[in-house]
Amino acid sequence: MKANVGRLDRIVRIAIGLVLLSLIVLLPGPGRWWGLLGVIPLATASLSFCPLYSLLGISSCPLRKT
Repeated sequence: MKANVGRLDRIVRIAIGLVLLSLIVLLPGPGRWWGLLGVIPLATASLSFCPLYSLLGISSCPLRKT
């Protein structure tokens, strides 16, 4: 797996993931389980790899000078 998620992208994904996970506590009834979708952006941020980015050929990582 080659990293394709840059630093700013990771920060945004962590924020979105935490907001979604907070829905588990904040929403009443069965709608609260939508908050589990927050695991996806948190996982992609922690791994610095997004499978969807890979399929689309996108990378938010800065280019390395060689």
